[in-house]
Amino acid sequence: MSVRLPLGYQVAGVYSGVKRNPNKLDLSLIVSENPSVAAGVYTQNIVCGAPVTLNRQRTPSETIRAVVVNSGVANACTGAQGDADAKEMAAKVAQVCGFQAEQVLVMSTGVIGQMLPMDKISQGIEMAAAQLASDDDSLTAAARGMMTTDTHEKICTREIQLKNGTVRVTGIAKGAAMIGPNMATMLAVVMTDASLDRDSAVTGLKDAVDESFNCISVDGHTSTSDTVLLLANGAAGGPVLSGADLAKFQATLVEVCEDLAQSIPADGEGASHLVTVEVHGAHNRKDAVRIAKTVADSPLVKTAIAGNDPNWGRIVSAAGYAGIAFNPAKVSLLINGMLLYEHGVPVEFDASAVSASIGADRDTSIVLLLEEGETSARFWTTDLTAEYVRLNADYHT
Repeated sequence: MSVRLPLGYQVAGVYSGVKRNPNKLDLSLIVSENPSVAAGVYTQNIVCGAPVTLNRQRTPSETIRAVVVNSGVANACTGAQGDADAKEMAAKVAQVCGFQAEQVLVMSTGVIGQMLPMDKISQGIEMAAAQLASDDDSLTAAARGMMTTDTHEKICTREIQLKNGTVRVTGIAKGAAMIGPNMATMLAVVMTDASLDRDSAVTGLKDAVDESFNCISVDGHTSTSDTVLLLANGAAGGPVLSGADLAKFQATLVEVCEDLAQSIPADGEGASHLVTVEVHGAHNRKDAVRIAKTVADSPLVKTAIAGNDPNWGRIVSAAGYAGIAFNPAKVSLLINGMLLYEHGVPVEFDASAVSASIGADRDTSIVLLLEEGETSARFWTTDLTAEYVRLNADYHT
């Protein structure tokens, strides 16, 4: 499907001068023609950026008109001046677009502890407002304006046929490192032309984030800036969604968030593998996610995957220190569909074949079977390479 904006939205991405490289866009603007129901989910890090503080005050809402995003400077750990700058960004958008400052949300990503160059940001907002459009190129530019160390833009769109017609859900995201839930640096904006009430938007976004963005990790580092926003402007027409239509919309929202979430570790800094960790047979989802996350965050597991090493002992032991009770004698493990460990005992397997399967494909599957209950969970992560260390060692200096 061609990437398309939902009805009633215009977007732009420009270079404002915050980044050193003029070939890298660094400011994005998203505007809804109608006031939108808006919900947000934010970082759990108590050291959070000024835009997170501002957005928490303004969401949920039924009157949001715009989101402005800058990349290159995170506006985090910047004190009272950072708070004032976040408000000034919103006020500038409101001024050039013709609505109230309280109708604008703000996101920033980049280096922590630096002040925003507000003269450049202000000029960038003016440029972006002049370039607002609803075509695919503008959507791509908006997605690129959010990027820091990402290697490509992250966009996903879905259409849903409901009783009163078609609605569209489109999301853009950024993130490649400092990724470690809860809500971890990553940003995402999901737009829809469906009509939602505020409670459905809040609940729906939280549930979708729990199934997606809270199930990814690159380095286990929960950022100061992580934000996922949902905007619903109702431009497709029809009544506020309820019943079967609302359930269908919610399932699609989860799909979009999962697609965007997977694209973040897939683009992880220095990564050579996207690793999917599945846990089946847990007592409950919380237990399954905890075990999957512990395996995904293990440096020894991640480096083994980087080296195409089917070191099952690292995986099983990581599950064992997750802090969740299970019977080790029931545990089985598969890598890329090949059984390595069954009911607490290693089995004979062709190590060279498993190693070759890891090396031959960027996607690696780890499946743990617990046989304790009926619940499953998936978690996405990356391997850990020397290139990741180099990129993050040199990021600031």
